[in-house]
Amino acid sequence: MSTTILVVEDEPAIQELISVNLSFAGHKVLRAFDAEQAQTLIRAELPDLILLDWMLPGASGITLAKTLRSDERTRQVPVIMLTAKGAEHDKVDGLEAGADDYITKPFSPKELIARIKAVLRRRAPQLTDDLITIGTLRLDPSTHRVTGNEHALSLGPTEFRLLHFFMTHTERVFSRAQLLDQVWGDHVFVEERTVDVHIRRLRKALEPTEHENHIETVRGAGYRFTARPTKQA
Repeated sequence: MSTTILVVEDEPAIQELISVNLSFAGHKVLRAFDAEQAQTLIRAELPDLILLDWMLPGASGITLAKTLRSDERTRQVPVIMLTAKGAEHDKVDGLEAGADDYITKPFSPKELIARIKAVLRRRAPQLTDDLITIGTLRLDPSTHRVTGNEHALSLGPTEFRLLHFFMTHTERVFSRAQLLDQVWGDHVFVEERTVDVHIRRLRKALEPTEHENHIETVRGAGYRFTARPTKQA
């Protein structure tokens, strides 16, 4: 699935090479040459993943990584450090600063794409194209199809994204605000009651194969997708 990736790299040629390859792979790319510009872009739109160069003019990549991890809004955004430093202690410093992975220059575009997929699969599975099956409910992101008991179900694009997020985060309760951030994006300003409308639509879409009870309302907290729903009378 298309993801938004922020590339923070001060060398124009490397930034261009990375950005072009990410675009070819279907990602939306944001670009920054330093930490200050990166933070401006992040304030406007929270990216799905950040590629962060270690050596930047002004504040270093390590400093920015620590800042991102200390902010509740950016704490969960996956970060991959890009650096010419290959010593073990440098890698440890990068990981301890909050990076999820570490790539030493020079690297091939193919390796970079593979590392991005691996980090997203681990940290943000709702952004991958992996087939998901829970019981007799199956969702295929690559073909945008959902089936229940091997029967095709018709979902709108928002309901599909909502179900994809739920199925990759089972048994966890999410507030309406959290669902807005995760499914709509924190740069999209809509009312929290919008979530209730789409939850109703999603349940309606799942009714033909009796999968609507997977989505539970947790009073005073939000919604949860359970792999083992309780049949309602």
